Amino acid sequence: MSQRPNILWICTDQQRYDTIHALGNHRIKTPHTDRLIRDGVAFTRAYCQSPVCTPSRASFLTGRYARTTRCRQNGQQIPKEEKLLSRIFADHDYTCGLAGKLHLSSCAKGRVESRIDDGYKVFDWSHHPQPDWPENAYSQWLGSKGQSWDKLYQGASTSYIKEGVPSEYHQTTWCAEKTIEFIQSHSEEPWFFSFNCFDPHHPFDPPPEYMSLYDPDQMELPKFKHEEWNQKSSYQKLDHRWAHNEPGYFDLQSMTDDDRRQITAAYYAMVTLIDDQLGRIIAALEQSGQLEKTLLVFMSDHGEMLGDHGLYLKGPHFYEEALRVPLVLHWPEGFESGIQCDGLVELIDLAPTFCEAANIPVYEGFQGKSLTNICRGESSPDQHRDFVFSEYYNAWTHRHSYGTMLRSKTEKIVAYHGTDDGEIYDLEKDPNEFENLWNRPGEQDRKMRLLKWCFDTSVFTMDPMPPRLGPF
Repeated sequence: MSQRPNILWICTDQQRYDTIHALGNHRIKTPHTDRLIRDGVAFTRAYCQSPVCTPSRASFLTGRYARTTRCRQNGQQIPKEEKLLSRIFADHDYTCGLAGKLHLSSCAKGRVESRIDDGYKVFDWSHHPQPDWPENAYSQWLGSKGQSWDKLYQGASTSYIKEGVPSEYHQTTWCAEKTIEFIQSHSEEPWFFSFNCFDPHHPFDPPPEYMSLYDPDQMELPKFKHEEWNQKSSYQKLDHRWAHNEPGYFDLQSMTDDDRRQITAAYYAMVTLIDDQLGRIIAALEQSGQLEKTLLVFMSDHGEMLGDHGLYLKGPHFYEEALRVPLVLHWPEGFESGIQCDGLVELIDLAPTFCEAANIPVYEGFQGKSLTNICRGESSPDQHRDFVFSEYYNAWTHRHSYGTMLRSKTEKIVAYHGTDDGEIYDLEKDPNEFENLWNRPGEQDRKMRLLKWCFDTSVFTMDPMPPRLGPF
């Protein structure tokens, strides 16, 4: 077994957990992800530490909770003192590269994302496909082919989905091209590479040839009960009118069932495009003789509501659809195959896992728990965690929206700080999270117990750094 495996970290954007054929969604086409699951280890209850991009990425790229990193909001810059996994691996003689999105600082209004000392030697940056920056490497690639995004993008198809760039020129395809180039040119030394495509993040705009793979009439309608609104937070009520409380952007009140089915079909089409590019990357690893010695990880930064509970996109929401993501680890030389684990896992658990796999000392500032023994079949996933924890600190479009979530194997609590709002779910009786018990008269003992547990967890997850040097 290689003592220094390559690390290929494939991170999609806004892909929810139930979008893989092999894990039960028989409407979606994901043959290459299915192969990874068949030959690797799939964690079916993996949770992000914040339900929006930047704080989630800051968290799993450092192995620390969003609050600990001090990068708690979209638009914030991760502090230069934070150690990214790529920097740690570069310090141990790994060649590190990235294609696509990083999103650890603001890149709005034409501002190029500012980097800290991240360790990436190869850095092909493209936050999103639109040509909003001259430094967008995807735009430069299109230009080298005599194309431009503006010329290729078809735009609106309906009020809610768009006809996107043909797959040949798609940003996801470009990410795969850059990944394959890196694999082929770094076969001798250990490497660490991040594939970070923008899909299936909104807008819902798959290539036309992928949209044609899905019949909207065959899509299920989202899970939603009209009566649940009487029990839910004010943030959800706002987002039930306009997605992520942005008036004029995504009108949910005018949406029909046909619209909802079309959105789901478009979302699935975007996932299938990613899966096809994953297949190309796996083939490149095989052809270069590197598949066996590469730890390939497939995951996403957070989920997508996709109409469930009457919500779309993301926001200060802690439903399973927003927090739970795919997570598959595939390493033929080092890990077991064909294992599906339903124990609770946090994305910060990846940082110590990668370091242990590569025989790199585990940084004492990590807050995750290694998955290595589970992946080697040496310990039970049921014993890994009793709960998972996630946070939201005014991170997106709502004003004064602060929430913390604790989910055990049987219960979930969400506390919206500075308000009287909150959510409690009995996940054994109500796995779809329709019945909010927060204000139920007979549930106040449960509420106080879970509030204390959530508060204690907020304290116990404070920054472990700097280390204590002595008793005084």
